[in-house]
Amino acid sequence: MTPDESSAPAVRFRDELWSAAAPIYAQILAHPFLAGLSDGSLTEQRFRSYIVQDYHYLQGFARALSLIGARAPEDHQLGFFAASVGNVIEVERSLHVSFLTEFGRALPAILAEAQTPTTVAYLDFIHAHTAAFEDGVAAVLACYWIYREVGAALVAGGSPEPRYQRWIDTYADESFSAVVDRLLDIVDELGPRLEPAVRARFTQLWLRGCRYEWMFWDAAWTGQRWPV
Repeated sequence: MTPDESSAPAVRFRDELWSAAAPIYAQILAHPFLAGLSDGSLTEQRFRSYIVQDYHYLQGFARALSLIGARAPEDHQLGFFAASVGNVIEVERSLHVSFLTEFGRALPAILAEAQTPTTVAYLDFIHAHTAAFEDGVAAVLACYWIYREVGAALVAGGSPEPRYQRWIDTYADESFSAVVDRLLDIVDELGPRLEPAVRARFTQLWLRGCRYEWMFWDAAWTGQRWPV
């Protein structure tokens, strides 16, 4: 081993994961839903559909975080997921309620709206992988990391539509980024400890989560409904 090789920093697990997801992320940024958020051309109907489905999603997501935290082998990991449950309920869901109030919709009426096939599938995917801590982390990682990166990408140009700007600012916020960094630190802790087969499964679950993120925005864009 040469001196340069011995001094080279080790590749973090997060870097491997992001490299694997780069083609999917490029497709996410290119999606017309996000382009419409950025330039203000996204219709209110599409945005409202997304917010309603995301409200449904966050309810199931918070419960999944509780289950994953219960599997955490270390106290700081448990602490992260316990705090995340509160953040989802108090911060993100309150943002959605504020949007829905502006749309003039009462929560009971919103909750009566059916979840789309994509919302159901994404939540089923996450809940199906809460039995093992590392699988749970992999399954929810995209919801944190992709949103942070999208927020950072969109905030540079901003949006002329105040509601869309408020959404962008939420996920570009430094406090949200700090939360994501804490989760990525947990990911980097896990990486070297995982057996090769488990590490490969982690990567595949992460990539599937990224694909579901694309599908979630696409469902709002296309007005996805149950066909029968």
